Amino acid sequence: MERAARAFWLRSPGFGEIREATLDRPADGEVLVRTLYSGVSRGTETLVFRGEVPESQHTAMRAPFQEGDFPGPVKYGYLNVGVVEEGPSELAGRTVFCLYPHQTRYVVPASAVTPVPDGVPAARAVLAGTVETAVNALWDAAPLIGDRVAVVGAGMVGASVAALLARFPGVRLQLVDADPGRAVLARALGADFALPEDAEGECDLVVHASASEEGLARSLELLAHEGTVVELSWYGDRRVALPLGEAFHARRLTVRSSQVGTVSPARSSRRTYADRLALALDLLADPRFDALVTGETAFEDLPETLPDLASGKLPALCHRVRYQAS
Repeated sequence: MERAARAFWLRSPGFGEIREATLDRPADGEVLVRTLYSGVSRGTETLVFRGEVPESQHTAMRAPFQEGDFPGPVKYGYLNVGVVEEGPSELAGRTVFCLYPHQTRYVVPASAVTPVPDGVPAARAVLAGTVETAVNALWDAAPLIGDRVAVVGAGMVGASVAALLARFPGVRLQLVDADPGRAVLARALGADFALPEDAEGECDLVVHASASEEGLARSLELLAHEGTVVELSWYGDRRVALPLGEAFHARRLTVRSSQVGTVSPARSSRRTYADRLALALDLLADPRFDALVTGETAFEDLPETLPDLASGKLPALCHRVRYQAS
């Protein structure tokens, strides 16, 4: 028996539309999920919307349940929270998170969904994919008690990293951004705020997430001798100049990449992808993360909303999409 669903597709760079979809009845080991909320990350997803995924990265950038190909038509997204309407008894009726695009209902293997803990509201759980990125980054960065740390770039990923670092004892933490309005966000997350020119130096660790050449250069300037920059930004098809002259070598600085597509080598022998996502969902019991959701729109309005998000006309960190019960 086929069931009707509706999905958001990027028809071509800059133009989205809602399409009808049909679903088969879930087989053994599968679940039928009705979406409650999905989330739009203003970083990666708007870059996809603008058609800026380099051809060399088309395979690496595929979302787990993506349909179509870059630059379009493509169904893309990875922050989805819904309720299991049909499936194994241990999941039926449960609220779950899945790395699925924007679609009203969908069928996936039961192993592809993660139950949302009872203490985490479904509306907040859309942040799980981004908090998972932050968890992986901190596994890579390995901050220590008492470290002097800066997070440069108060976007969705940088803010998630700052929210987790704010829990570390004895850490001197600054969230650094060129937008003075981000001071309110920093305060909500429990971090100090600084404009780039005012940030404190001599950092043991800088996490860079501004996706800008200027932010990366400033991150290097903020380091103490033998300090490390963990680079979380993804630049799409843009070239970035890195200042490796002057005192870079004399100060023995390190620039390290971190990417959520693999579990950090620091934990890969003991943690699975499922472990990492479950941890991210547990961490979302903290209401401070609500500050990362900066807007909400109805699913039916996505074709009009995403161009404004991609252009910056509608400023956002995570923009939440709500679905009608049916």
